[in-house]
Amino acid sequence: MAILMDINTLVSIATIIILSILLYLYSKIYLKTKATFTIGLIFFAGMLVIQNLIVVYAYFAMAPLYAEGLLPYFLLIHIAELAGVASLLKITL
Repeated sequence: MAILMDINTLVSIATIIILSILLYLYSKIYLKTKATFTIGLIFFAGMLVIQNLIVVYAYFAMAPLYAEGLLPYFLLIHIAELAGVASLLKITL
């Protein structure tokens, strides 16, 4: 159980890193173009960062409360989210 919890945490941290890069890039784009669309992207990325920070905190603070059977499903969700934001970063670059 601890291994899956650690993997979930690492995937969420990787997602936070990618989202932070996206926030930086979107902020630079907004400052150059003043395009309102980028405000939406900044908000979207910011909300995902907050969600992932809460997830990482919850894994540390409430680890004994998670049912072992749920962890593989959480891992799939986190991997899908990581793949999505990684694709978004690739497109943005």
